Amino acid sequence: MFRPEPEGGFTAIVPSLPGCISYGKDLKEAKESITDAIHGYIASVKKHKGQVTHDAESFMSSVRFSSTATRQHA
Repeated sequence: MFRPEPEGGFTAIVPSLPGCISYGKDLKEAKESITDAIHGYIASVKKHKGQVTHDAESFMSSVRFSSTATRQHA
């Protein structure tokens, strides 16, 4: 997942790998940086005899909402 930052650049996050976060000053650099971070993360997990998590059953979706809309609770 890539999130544009207000000061510029992109933060890259891998939700299925807790703590695997990186940054790039543009999207290309962010992609390269997170790829390196993923390789390092997996190497560290294997070195410490851990198990690499996966999210094979997860999916991404978008939800639209209006911040001015009010919601009434029953």
